[in-house]
Amino acid sequence: MNSKVFMVVRILLGIFVLVFGLNKFLSFIPMGGEMPDSVIAFFGAVSSSYTLKLVAIVEILAGLSFIFNKYGALMAIILMSVSINAVLFHATLLPEGIGPALALLILNILVLIGYKDRYKSLLQP
Repeated sequence: MNSKVFMVVRILLGIFVLVFGLNKFLSFIPMGGEMPDSVIAFFGAVSSSYTLKLVAIVEILAGLSFIFNKYGALMAIILMSVSINAVLFHATLLPEGIGPALALLILNILVLIGYKDRYKSLLQP
């Protein structure tokens, strides 16, 4: 991947996850409309176990890591679990909000591709 394109994708992903991570603490992006009971039950469960706070911390650290280009290869792997879970959540419980989750997953995959040279030693037999 071209280094300038990779830099733009990396910073875009960094801003994206930083904003959504901070939103979990500060609630500055309004939730739209009425939520189904299954979504309310899910958020009740993950809120009581501090899972959302942990996800927010991971997102904030990943966002800062991508923006400042420090430990980005590691954070791209860690963030992949958040990306996949966001897509699965929206695919099963709230399909109308799947767009940003798919954007997160695509950007995360592109960043992983951009860091592919750093993973070569991990993938050798």
